Amino acid sequence: MSMESFDNIYLDLSNLSGKCRFAETGFGWKPSGGGDTFTLDHSNIGGAQWSKAAKGYEVKILLRTSGIVQLDGFVQEDFERLGKIFKNWYSTNLEHKEHALRGWNWGKGEFGKAELAFNVQNRPAFEIPYSEISNTNLAGKNEVAVEFALPANGDDTGTNGALGGARGKGKKAGAGKDQLVEMRFYIPGVTTKKEALDGEDAPSDAEEAEEEQNAANLFYDTLMEKADIGEVAGDTFATFLDVLHLTPRGRFDIDMYENSFRLRGKTYDYKIQYDTLKKFMILPKPDELHFMICIGLDPPLRQGQTRYPFLVMQFKKDEEVTIDLNMTDELLKEKYDGKLLPHYEQPLHQVVTQVFRGLTGKKVNQPAKDFLSHHQQFGIKCSIKASEGFLYCLEKAFMFVPKPATYIAYEHIKNIVLSRVGGAVSASRTFDITIEMKTGAESQFSNINREEQKPLEEFFKVKGLRVKNEMDEDTSALLAAALRDNPDMASSDEEVVTAKADRGSADEDSESADEDFQEDSESDVAEEFDSAHESSGSDAEEEGGSDAEEEKRPKKKAKTG
Repeated sequence: MSMESFDNIYLDLSNLSGKCRFAETGFGWKPSGGGDTFTLDHSNIGGAQWSKAAKGYEVKILLRTSGIVQLDGFVQEDFERLGKIFKNWYSTNLEHKEHALRGWNWGKGEFGKAELAFNVQNRPAFEIPYSEISNTNLAGKNEVAVEFALPANGDDTGTNGALGGARGKGKKAGAGKDQLVEMRFYIPGVTTKKEALDGEDAPSDAEEAEEEQNAANLFYDTLMEKADIGEVAGDTFATFLDVLHLTPRGRFDIDMYENSFRLRGKTYDYKIQYDTLKKFMILPKPDELHFMICIGLDPPLRQGQTRYPFLVMQFKKDEEVTIDLNMTDELLKEKYDGKLLPHYEQPLHQVVTQVFRGLTGKKVNQPAKDFLSHHQQFGIKCSIKASEGFLYCLEKAFMFVPKPATYIAYEHIKNIVLSRVGGAVSASRTFDITIEMKTGAESQFSNINREEQKPLEEFFKVKGLRVKNEMDEDTSALLAAALRDNPDMASSDEEVVTAKADRGSADEDSESADEDFQEDSESDVAEEFDSAHESSGSDAEEEGGSDAEEEKRPKKKAKTG
């Protein structure tokens, strides 16, 4: 069998060159350092283009199955030889294509079968394969952002979980130190479907007027369709509407698919693959009115220059939902038997948790049963710099939410330092915790109520964490002076301690296990009081109310003292 070989050829921007062999039945490429061989059958070759490229000259093969294959590294003398190969063996012409070299950033976007081309004066300046696009968003009235798939490893997947571009055939060039992750197109004016369809039957004037729309919107819609980013509504297993997100801030609809979920907001849409979901936590908020769900992502979610390694959602504790999963009985039994139910009628935060756990297979983490704050809550109010939030003690890590969401595993901690900052009055009420990591980094949690010191120290002891107490030496003197001035304070402290001791075993029994999160703990039962029914409509008001409620607690303590 006749065969033609070429050395030092790069497949799809791969880092390593290899040997490329053409035969009548198709062609194959094998990396010079050894590894997987890529082959293509001749029946799948729909066209070919020759152009100048990064490492010499490139042959771009257009596949009949809507994909492309790039072979770079040829020399100019190979053109004639390759032209004969494609004409005689694959019955297609090797088209000579010139690129635009003017360096203009103004041109025309053209949607091809397998890629988006940016043309300047009818010549392509660059092309973007659809398989490399992970998401797109309307970033403004006339602006469309295109995000590229980030390869976490060599076999990472592109759009819609499909192996795309270089990822299907080897290491991507972008797997180096730097990679283009986002590109934005400015698209002014309005256009019509007629212009976009270009060649199809033109609609009547009346229809044309109706079809006229913002050019950026049409570009966005076409890219969503061509790159197969937006899954069809029929594929949605479940949808949760208007869910409040604290990070990134806003309200999003959540669409759950088989391999990914989508956050749909007014301005931004995010598509997130389940395999990027690394942590899942459900955290009861100390206001006794809400639950927070925290999802850890790697690689993080991106919005422009901002990265979000965690999503933080907030749900009302008593908000019930009734939902039927959009899934056939066969699929439910075959793939999700014992993981999902066909029908749910429970509080919303529990349903979201169960559906996420069933589809992703991730363990659900909750606060550790060994810790309860002074007010019998799982979260402690504190700050990271100027940002207020809540610190939770999990079984294997600390978690601070909502912003900046911070996760610190106990195994990476070297020391925990307790310290006081400020004058005598404020110092007697609050203290700071500085966590020193084994890597040398530090995280500080400030303005923690002094009442939380004892429960925290006991928890650190249970977890075997090293604690350094750097409180000022005059702490005991300050307390002694305060007791002399007001002897009632001693008896009130004793009452608090006694009340806490009485709860000991009940607290442990009531804490639900990681896998059994739907059972409410004893602290949840206590949340059924009037405070739960005094909340007004909006979440913003509820948040304000909860903060006010928490601020009152120390004041009450001060009055008794």
